[in-house]
Amino acid sequence: MKTIGLIGGMSWESTTTYYRYINEAVRDKLGGLSSADLLLSSLDFASIVALQKADRWDDAGSVLGGAGARLARAGADCILICTNTMHLVADKVERMSGLPLINIIDETADVLKGDGCRRPLLLATRYTMEHGFYSDRMASHGIDVLVPAAEERQRIHATIFDELCQGIISDASRAEMMGIIERAASQGADSVILGCTEIQLLLDPRALPLPGYDSTELHAKAAVRFALSGEALANPGAAIKGVKDLSL
Repeated sequence: MKTIGLIGGMSWESTTTYYRYINEAVRDKLGGLSSADLLLSSLDFASIVALQKADRWDDAGSVLGGAGARLARAGADCILICTNTMHLVADKVERMSGLPLINIIDETADVLKGDGCRRPLLLATRYTMEHGFYSDRMASHGIDVLVPAAEERQRIHATIFDELCQGIISDASRAEMMGIIERAASQGADSVILGCTEIQLLLDPRALPLPGYDSTELHAKAAVRFALSGEALANPGAAIKGVKDLSL
């Protein structure tokens, strides 16, 4: 089993979900008491948020890149940034770590394409919805990302930072999100991306008016496919011959 390196703490609420998803997937594949071989560098989210607000993305990239380099020295075989927003600096993190970075946008796009979805609504932080890095990378996969109206984007952003990142789950916020999804469906959206790693704490992707995709879960499963490439499955005689052979 390869060692998964996680850059987490942004927020720790979603990082705990990564830990659970990854270990559940390993157990499902290998059986028994199997769990993941992973390393975690958990950052101080307050310091990262301060850099985001100041538009100091290059400095934030250096912080995450330093974490990636430390994980590499500790023996990680790949890197995951456990947040969608900070994939804005993914190239710098990958370069500084010297390790393959499993990109949450690419992994989400692959699943959307496989299901025939081409016009997803993106629910995420304001940075992810408004900066070009996410929509541009999705466009390279042939996917046209839709985002909510400006006031809705601000409300979603506030829900993420003021509620979900602090462990607050609000029925009122859930209802508001559902309304945003219903309006997007009427405007041609064919699916929904839970494009912030905390949103799965509020919304169940299986209980939405449109097909829902939990980017946190898809990212975690991609890490497990990488980690288990070459490992034996729990079923006798089965073997994983490559990352793409795993149907997580």
